[in-house]
Amino acid sequence: MLVSGSFLSDTIKPEKAIEILDKANVDFIHVDVMDGKFTERKSFTINDVEKYSTYTNKQLDIHLMVNNPNKYIYNFSLLNTRYITFHYEAASDAIEIINKIKKSGIKVGISIKPSTPVSEIFNLLPYLDLVLIMSVEPGKSGQKFIESVLDKIDLLNKEIEDKGYNTIISVDGGINEETFSLVKDKVQMVVSSSYLLSGNAEEKVKDMKGNK
Repeated sequence: MLVSGSFLSDTIKPEKAIEILDKANVDFIHVDVMDGKFTERKSFTINDVEKYSTYTNKQLDIHLMVNNPNKYIYNFSLLNTRYITFHYEAASDAIEIINKIKKSGIKVGISIKPSTPVSEIFNLLPYLDLVLIMSVEPGKSGQKFIESVLDKIDLLNKEIEDKGYNTIISVDGGINEETFSLVKDKVQMVVSSSYLLSGNAEEKVKDMKGNK
């Protein structure tokens, strides 16, 4: 299991949160970029992320919750970035965005909100390295896991397996010890913020990685 640690927090400063996640040996630092348009809340600017990226040697897992993903790709591709994930709901031309990310030498992901049917992205799977299933509404840390997304993950797994794609599945939102047990056999990556940043992050990451 891959663990992507998000430093989006209402109680811990980004610098401290990144330090905690880095020491906990997460696989990636998950960066929630919100423009205040696609989501009600606004988070980190490109300049913020450039600064925070200097606090860790971990690769970045960029999650663009923005209305115009194209304008962010170049700058984030210059950082130590493994994935750039954009929202299907924000894409007027998903293939154009996918190609732009790939040409930057970065792995590409697409994310969908809890209300978006997963079948809507099936035609994009051959071009994707990752699908990020949102198990909460985008934009706020600490929300409760929406269990109905488990059916969505099952449908996605079946499509990937039936067609022989190499796309991995990540889930983001409301991940804790209880909800992790619901997804650990269904996905290859989990994103967590509040759960990891409260208590012993190192032990929590170790436990997660020990499962699958």
